[in-house]
Amino acid sequence: GAGGLEREKAAREREARYSNGHLFTSLTVSGTTLCTACNKSITAKEALSCPTCNVTIHNRCRDTLPNCAKMKQRQQKTVLMRNNSALQNVTLRTKTPGMRERPTSAIYPSESFRQTLLGSRRGRSSLSLSKSVSTNNIVGTLNDDSPLGLRRILSQSTDSLSFRARAMSMESLNDDGDYTSMLEEIEIEGQDFKADSWSMAVDSSYLHTHRKNDIKRQDVIYELIQTELHHMRTLYIMERVFRQNMLDELQLDPSTVHVMFPCLDHLIRIHSHFLAQLLQRRNNSLQPGSCRNFTIHQLGDILLEQFSGQCADDMQKTYAEFCSRHLKAVKLYKELLARDKRFQCFIRVRQTRPLLRCHGVQECILLVTQRIFKYPVLIQRILDNTTEDEEEASSLAYCLTMVRELLSSIDQQDLEKTQRLQEIQSKLDPRAEARVRDGGIFKAGELFRRRLVHEGTLFWKTPGSRLKDIQVLLMTDILVFLQEKDQRYIFPSMDKPPVVSLQNLIVRDIANQERGMFIISDSSPPEMYEFHAASKEDKNNWIRHIQRTVSKCPSREEFPLIETEYKAHLRRLKADLQQKDREMLELLQERVTLFCELAERTSSQDGLQPPITRYLFRADTPQAPRAEKLLLDATSEGKSHVKTSESPNI
Repeated sequence: GAGGLEREKAAREREARYSNGHLFTSLTVSGTTLCTACNKSITAKEALSCPTCNVTIHNRCRDTLPNCAKMKQRQQKTVLMRNNSALQNVTLRTKTPGMRERPTSAIYPSESFRQTLLGSRRGRSSLSLSKSVSTNNIVGTLNDDSPLGLRRILSQSTDSLSFRARAMSMESLNDDGDYTSMLEEIEIEGQDFKADSWSMAVDSSYLHTHRKNDIKRQDVIYELIQTELHHMRTLYIMERVFRQNMLDELQLDPSTVHVMFPCLDHLIRIHSHFLAQLLQRRNNSLQPGSCRNFTIHQLGDILLEQFSGQCADDMQKTYAEFCSRHLKAVKLYKELLARDKRFQCFIRVRQTRPLLRCHGVQECILLVTQRIFKYPVLIQRILDNTTEDEEEASSLAYCLTMVRELLSSIDQQDLEKTQRLQEIQSKLDPRAEARVRDGGIFKAGELFRRRLVHEGTLFWKTPGSRLKDIQVLLMTDILVFLQEKDQRYIFPSMDKPPVVSLQNLIVRDIANQERGMFIISDSSPPEMYEFHAASKEDKNNWIRHIQRTVSKCPSREEFPLIETEYKAHLRRLKADLQQKDREMLELLQERVTLFCELAERTSSQDGLQPPITRYLFRADTPQAPRAEKLLLDATSEGKSHVKTSESPNI
């Protein structure tokens, strides 16, 4: 009867609410409660809550939520407890489940075990090793003057990416068909860095031969290499598991995928080189006859190469761009997840796999942003424990200065202004567009191709002698004028374009008006804008910023006024190719110079007349005249190729 129908209905509801391991129950909430899945407010009718992991979501968002983390942990704990009985005879060198659950700072499970490993030599019993991989240590290096955007990003929790989870993910790499040979190589390279620390990785008898400071130094160096391996794996997950499959399987637009994973190829190139240097140094430092005992006496030279000169420039440029695009990448990911069912399914399938349980798209983006800020802490701790080698300590100290300068430039250049640009864009009417002088249509999305240099309110003097409040954005190559209407920004409807190119732009004081300035654009015909600031100091500040930005403005060949993200990506690739062409030409020229020097030295040692450089490639054979012509043609072709590459019409 009625009771049976009610029971059947209740059973159906229970079944419907049990999803992905979550035990959903109905919940009455206020209108200000936000959905964990889509970040929008929930009404009282459609709220569901999972008491296991404390998430609250819309009923319609149930399928988009990843597996219940707490439920998964309970299952894993049960499996671990079941397996523990089979691990009773394992030696002390094997990590126990209890050790795995401890924070990474707890290198040894107990004082007695520490004594067992290190012996009773004086001074060793107080050995304490504090790791720097936690988010708290990163944020701790920042002060209140740091940009809001940077502090907000770096304070996001990465607790789910505990050492235990990372160790488990290393063991799971072969469980999935999506992982390529590159990920398999990372797993093989990581085999030597599975222990929690260097002290746990080497033999106890070998450990006894080292003093306290030496042990601390090796532990931090080990941690640097270990975390660099983790970082490399994160980059490969982004590249192989997410980006490649989004392009191949989902057929997403390449420009969309590029926004979600900016600079990824550059990051992989930078860090694969750095990691290769570190692993080579470790292998060269192995004790003869051992595959696990090693002591790295010199590391300053590798760190100096990485954090100074061309490598540092590449790193600064790449991380500045990546960090500045962090918020936009996460925003696009959330939008796709909210509206695209195929994308939801794609993400859900990957989040159920062992490795990606802790490496979703958002987590990967956050980890990459945070990585650059971990180096100063690690290098400082290596330096603190380098007490006897003055040359090594000097290299590390200089390297630490270089890293801090690099971080300071990233910090100041992009993060705070990107946050501000994000706020302005959120208030900009999505339909807003402006016609520029050449007839093109400038849309809101064009703003994110550029870096915000300076912004604020100025008063635009119109022909009727009225002053209009205008929000002015000074960007990489343009000035943008916005007007606030109904708490939204729009492009103002005036007789002059609201987007002005900085190409040959002139800014001048207005005579007898201490707060006024003219902005004159180099268009056909030229346009003149009259603006007034709130004070003389503010006006002078604007003039200084505009003149400095005009002097650095890229050419239109380098940076078109209007361009799709896809074309921007192609342009950046072409610029990289041109740079490589220039580097190749320089290397060839250096090689010829060295070859000339070698020939001269060899000739003088043999008592022969030094050869004339002009005839260096001549040979006394019937083919010589033909060979000389081929060499000259090849040289001229190489030079013309570089010139062609530098032209905008490639």
